[in-house]
Amino acid sequence: MIHPSAIIHPDARLAADVEVGPWTIIGPDVEIGAGSVIASHVVIKGPTRIGKQNRIYQFSSIGEDTPDLKYKGEPTRLVIGDHNTIREGVTIHRGTVQDRNETTIGDHNLLMAYVHVGHDSVIGNHCILVNNAALAGHVHIGDWAILSGFTLVHQFCKIGAHSFSGMGTAIGKDVPAYVMVNGSPAEAKNINTEGLRRRGFTKEDIAVLTKAYKTIYRRGLTLDEALAELDAQVSECAALQLLIDSLRSSERGIVR
Repeated sequence: MIHPSAIIHPDARLAADVEVGPWTIIGPDVEIGAGSVIASHVVIKGPTRIGKQNRIYQFSSIGEDTPDLKYKGEPTRLVIGDHNTIREGVTIHRGTVQDRNETTIGDHNLLMAYVHVGHDSVIGNHCILVNNAALAGHVHIGDWAILSGFTLVHQFCKIGAHSFSGMGTAIGKDVPAYVMVNGSPAEAKNINTEGLRRRGFTKEDIAVLTKAYKTIYRRGLTLDEALAELDAQVSECAALQLLIDSLRSSERGIVR
C-alpha cells in the first residue's frame, strides 16, 4: 500500500489501508485516516489531521507553513475531514496563532487543480473550489458554496452557504448565503436558483429567497431596514434564517 520510494516519518500515523504513491513525503505529526489515497509527489507536513476516505492527487502541498510574515514557527494545525477530493497542485497552509491556530476543511469537498487555501481559513461541507480559486488567510466558506475557476477571495471574507461565484470573480467583501456574485470587483447578481433546485429546495422556498434578495439589493434600503423586513418573514420560510444570519455576521460589509 505504501510505495518503497515514499518517505514516511516514523512519527506519522497512517491507518493500515492508506495508500501512498511514489516519491511522496509525509512528515512527523501527520495523521491519515482509513481508506485515504495519497498519490505520488505529495508533501504533507504536520501538525496535520486528515480523516477517512480522502484522495489527494499528485504535486499537492498539504499542511505547509504559512508565508504570513507574522508566523514565527509556532506549532499550528491543519484539520481535514472525510471524503474530500484534493486534486493536482493544491496548496493548503496551516493556521497562525494570531487567529484560530488552525486551518479547517470539512467533509465531502472538491478542491480542483491548483486551488490555494490560506492560513486560518475554514471550508464547510460539500463545497467546490474550481481550478485556481485562491483563498487568502482567515476566509470562511459555508456549506455547499461553489467558487468558479480563478475566483480570488480577500482575507477575512465570509462566503455564505449555497452561494456561487462566477469565473474570475474578485471577492473583497462578504457574500451572503444563497447569493450569486460575478465580476472584478464582485457584484451581486441574483439568488443561486439552479443550485438550490439541485439541492431540493422547494419552489416556494426559492420564491421567498428571491423576494428577500430583492429586498436587500433592489429597493434601496439600508441593511438594517432590509433585515427588519426579513425578520418578519422568517415564518414563511425557515431557509430565510440562514440568509439573515449571514447578513448579521458580516464584518466587512456585503458584496453589492
